[in-house]
Amino acid sequence: MSLLCPLLLVLALVAVPGAHGACPVPADLKKSDGTRTCAKLYDRSDPYYDNCCQGSELSVEPGADLPYLPSGWSNTASSLVVAQRCELTVWSLSGKRGKTHKFSAGTYPRLEEYRRGIFGDWSNAISGLYCKCY
Repeated sequence: MSLLCPLLLVLALVAVPGAHGACPVPADLKKSDGTRTCAKLYDRSDPYYDNCCQGSELSVEPGADLPYLPSGWSNTASSLVVAQRCELTVWSLSGKRGKTHKFSAGTYPRLEEYRRGIFGDWSNAISGLYCKCY
């Protein structure tokens, strides 16, 4: 009986929608009219992947060139998703200066896992961006 309880718990977690995380799938980054969104940035991440991609979000259109992020977004993003056939280039300093990194299509629930130099990571470190789609 003791082996059955953990097995049932695992099956229940697999069957629950959203149990694999709160981040959208890159293919789902579309507006209600069907046009594509290049990327979405979120201001919350968490050690638990199910709690990532939460809080406020910033939608980035294809071709968006933002050397200065909108008010309240500089050094705020801690999760992001890049749409299929798109690429997001980010900078650590405003005006597209400082360290740079390219995120290809995919889900990045914890930017703490992506190094920015020897002593830093990309969580709360994005101050400029450019997003392009192919």
